[in-house]
Amino acid sequence: MKVPFANKWQKETDKLRRIALDCFLTEELKWSKPCFTFQKKNVAVVIPLKESCALMFFKGALLKDPKRILTKAGEHTQAGRWIKFTSQREIAALESTVRKYFYEAIALEESGKKVVLKKPSEFPIPEELRARLKNDAILRATFEALTPGRRKSYALHISSAKQAKTREARAERCVPMIQSGRGFNEMPS
Repeated sequence: MKVPFANKWQKETDKLRRIALDCFLTEELKWSKPCFTFQKKNVAVVIPLKESCALMFFKGALLKDPKRILTKAGEHTQAGRWIKFTSQREIAALESTVRKYFYEAIALEESGKKVVLKKPSEFPIPEELRARLKNDAILRATFEALTPGRRKSYALHISSAKQAKTREARAERCVPMIQSGRGFNEMPS
C-alpha cells in the first residue's frame, strides 16, 4: 500500500525514526506508517501529511510539554498530541526536546498511566437527531442498538455544523445510514 505524501517527507520521516530508535523504541509498521512501541504498546507514530510531517504521541495529553509544541490532531482528539514539522532543520532544532518527550512517553507506559477518555455516551445527541429519534420508534431502537462509538460518530458529525439548517440536513442524511446499522464514517458493505 502506498502511503500518501510519504516520499515528500521521507528525509523528515527518517530523521524522526532515527531519534525514536535511539530512544530504544521498537519500530513496527502500523496503518502503513512507522509506529514506535515500548513493550508492545504504541508510543508514537510518524504521519506524513500533505503540508507537513507529524510525530504523534498516543498519550500526548499526559506529556508535560513545557515547550508547548504538542497540539491536538483534531477538535475531538482526546489522548493523542502531535508535533508537525516542515523541514529537517525544524526537527534538528527540537531534537533534544523530542528525545525528552520520547523518554517521558516511555516512562508513562512503564507506569501504566492511562488517559481518562470521555465516554461515547458523554457526547450529547444533537437536537436535530433527537427529534427524529423521538418521532420514530424503529429509528430510535436501531440507533440505541448501535455501538457507543457509532452513536458518537453521528453526534459529532451533526453537531459540528454551525448552522441549524445544515444540522437538519445532516440529521436527515444520516437516517438511512443509521437504519443500515453502520457508523457515520463506515463505508456500506
